[in-house]
Amino acid sequence: MTGTLLNVVTILIGGQLGISIGSRLPERVRQTVMAALGLFTLVIGIQMFLQTKNPLIALGGLLVGGLLGEWWRIEDRLRALGSWLEARFSSGGQENEGNRFVRGFLAASLLFCVGPMTILGSIQDGLLGDYQLLAIKSVMDGFAALAFASTLGVGVLFSTLTVLVYQGGITLLAAQARNILTDPMTAELTAVGGILLVGISIGSLLELKPIRTGNLLPALVASPAIVWILQWIGPG
Repeated sequence: MTGTLLNVVTILIGGQLGISIGSRLPERVRQTVMAALGLFTLVIGIQMFLQTKNPLIALGGLLVGGLLGEWWRIEDRLRALGSWLEARFSSGGQENEGNRFVRGFLAASLLFCVGPMTILGSIQDGLLGDYQLLAIKSVMDGFAALAFASTLGVGVLFSTLTVLVYQGGITLLAAQARNILTDPMTAELTAVGGILLVGISIGSLLELKPIRTGNLLPALVASPAIVWILQWIGPG
């Protein structure tokens, strides 16, 4: 839960700064910070991938996971959910203070919780006790909270409740999976997570090429499953 608590703190700090100083932070500062985070995330992803014992398992997990993700249209469904919720809680007329609060809460909650890095970071925190990814996400969310709170107000701060429940819940579930996953399964899950992290860096942070990383999330289950199958048929 360390990574989630850190994430909550950075959102509160960023949101409070956003309410206090408004939109006076230069755009070039935001761009430079995001570029630095993108490069750092890329290196972390490569480092995670190097933990694989068999790159073909990671490849197989990505292919199976990608096919399932495209079939289930995970990323499209996540975007559609966000659009539906925004339309549901926003009004076409003049925005009152109560509706502004709801919009700030909802928009920030979606931004901070819907994304591959949230799931990856929470799993790594719960499974391995490593909150490095969530620390990177925390910095990103802090800057995002600053920008959101400057226009949408205090509702952004209350999105920390969503982060605490959703992200913390994934972390606790991942901690329970320690009793199921073997060391080889964990290594391949980490390797695939590293590849997804590279995709996030290229597609979202550095904005080099759009990548539907959300559709690759089933690979986090497919790669340990492949290891389990190989271990099961191996003795025979």
